[in-house]
Amino acid sequence: MKWQSAIDERKGHPSTGIVLGAFLLCLQLGCPVGGDEISSGGTPPKLPRLRVADNHRFLVTEDGRPFFWLADTAWQLLHDLDEAEMERYFSNRQAKGFNVVLTVALPELRGDQPNAFGHMPIEPRRPDGPIVKDGSNNDYWDDVERTIRLAERHGIYVGLLPTWGKYVCSNWQDGIVDGFFNPENAESYGHFLGTRFQHLTNLIWVLGGDRNAPTDAARAVWRAMARGITLGVTGRQDDAAVLMTYHPAGPGSTAWFFNNEPWLDIHALQSSHGRWALNWQMVDYAYGMRPPRPVIDLETTYPEFRHGWPPTVATDDDARRAAYWAVFAGAAGHTYGHHSIWQMYSPKHPGVAGPRRFWYDALDAPSAAQMGHLRRLIESFPFLSQRPDLSLLAFEQTLPWEMCLALRGDGYALVYTPTGHTLAIRLEKLNVPRIQALWFNPRTGEKTLLGEFACQGSREFSPPDSGPGHDWVLILDSRGPAT
Repeated sequence: MKWQSAIDERKGHPSTGIVLGAFLLCLQLGCPVGGDEISSGGTPPKLPRLRVADNHRFLVTEDGRPFFWLADTAWQLLHDLDEAEMERYFSNRQAKGFNVVLTVALPELRGDQPNAFGHMPIEPRRPDGPIVKDGSNNDYWDDVERTIRLAERHGIYVGLLPTWGKYVCSNWQDGIVDGFFNPENAESYGHFLGTRFQHLTNLIWVLGGDRNAPTDAARAVWRAMARGITLGVTGRQDDAAVLMTYHPAGPGSTAWFFNNEPWLDIHALQSSHGRWALNWQMVDYAYGMRPPRPVIDLETTYPEFRHGWPPTVATDDDARRAAYWAVFAGAAGHTYGHHSIWQMYSPKHPGVAGPRRFWYDALDAPSAAQMGHLRRLIESFPFLSQRPDLSLLAFEQTLPWEMCLALRGDGYALVYTPTGHTLAIRLEKLNVPRIQALWFNPRTGEKTLLGEFACQGSREFSPPDSGPGHDWVLILDSRGPAT
């Protein structure tokens, strides 16, 4: 195939233009560039590959270090942003605490137009005809690699969608295959991608692209693409060596139609965009499936997205609540998104569904910074031991939109209330003699020490304030003095 020789020619000689420029800019600005020094040859340090943890509930690096997934949806990034804009985006997301970015090779919007570098990815309607040119920095796939390496420089993994799902099925839900993909060209395209990017270690493969797969025909296409990617990456059908998941439409979940796939490592869902998407219910359902897998909500409430009837506009409080609901229901992390950012709305491109501000102005939305508070909270505990446990709660719950959720792990428990509800806790169930109790404020990341308590019977804890948007986490920690 014509693209294979070009890949072989470049293998081991990655393009570094954007990466080197980004590094020099970081040095000038004093921003962090990762935990490793650049080698004397100027090659960026590699992020370790990710895999599923041995308990099948979380992700870890290849050497076993816990990895809490905190992602941002940047669906149009590969197509719409130029070099300087990519640097601005990744620098901001690194500073906010994001460690994964989701983006798409064949995008939803403007896919019939060249990307910001003037390149097209494939021949028209021919996924088995990727456009590859000899040399470096002169085709779409070189642009994709430079972007993935720039993300790596900022300590970020890329969840790469090979295609937006509309090129397989035009409808979000019905699974009728009416696009230009079929099982044969899907496998060929997957094999191209796997071969082209097999050397990149900060890559997570995400099939689907906002489409459910309730039919045999749709599942056949995605299975073929998964098979092609795996063969391209490993040279054999070694599903365990390739981290892969699937992005369904909302509401939708891989637990509905891909539960027994050998290539599927992470149960993913899209809980949808309404202000009150009860994603804790969907996470709980997927968490209970067998065989067990990590669960992650890949798309949920977007701030400033107008949705539903009568229409309402989602807020930062709504996005934050969705993140805590997902994680406290058992998710292995969370995916944030903003209505202006997923589509990279700017003066260069028209907006979809009424975004209120340009993507670069939305980067510093309060909810984006608050995602970092969640990551730091979870990472301050041995979270690989973490699991949901509603039996800790000694009160009845009848309103699903005010649901309080509890996690417990080795030596600690965490309880989330989205509205500042008084929390009655069965302390005797913690099976430790004493605990320190603290309030954690999800809006600010601040902790307030309440004191030390014997783990006997039940005890009530009342948050500092209550009401819509006044969410709190109760920390119960037996491991020593609070920090």
